[in-house]
Amino acid sequence: MNLKLAQALCGASAAAAFLAIAVLSPAQAAENVRVRGTIVGLDGSTLTVKTREGPNAMLMLKPGWKMAGVAKASLEDIKPGDFVGIASLPTSAGGDGAVEVLVFPPAMKGTGEGSYPWDLKPKSTMTNATVTNAVMGVDGRTLDLSYSGGKEKKIAIPDGVPIVTFGPATEADLKPGATVFVPAQRGDDGALAAGFVVVGTNGVDPPM
Repeated sequence: MNLKLAQALCGASAAAAFLAIAVLSPAQAAENVRVRGTIVGLDGSTLTVKTREGPNAMLMLKPGWKMAGVAKASLEDIKPGDFVGIASLPTSAGGDGAVEVLVFPPAMKGTGEGSYPWDLKPKSTMTNATVTNAVMGVDGRTLDLSYSGGKEKKIAIPDGVPIVTFGPATEADLKPGATVFVPAQRGDDGALAAGFVVVGTNGVDPPM
């Protein structure tokens, strides 16, 4: 994976760190909405997204809004000391199994640290934590994680699970059909506003 590229991107701009906080932190208020889907179009500061639920969502992009892409990462490169964000589900055998993994660049270590409910899938959880051990098994790898409060969690990473890191993106990437993940806020009038957009780039979609 091109972690050096992501490190350079995030080290050069504090906005990327703020993006990570907005993307992978627990909701702070009921009006926070995570929009997932594909772009219908961008008209000035209005981004229209066909959501995964079906209806279109119109998002007003705030002045000074930022964006990031995603880049493919590799499970083999994850090592003790790395900081990751993993969405997982309970498994029939017990424990948790990952449905996606984000490898944070070092500059973002500690972002949204903790384990909390996540709306990627029913009963899914997001865990942002430091890798303390990585063990390869027959069907993938198991990561031992630690996070704030001295808490620990073990998550299995099955083969084929999307593994990404942050990458660069430009407004040109916000084209019809592109996959996006947008943390937004719903106002009292029902309108959605967003300051950050994560867009799929180079054939890699945001899995979170």
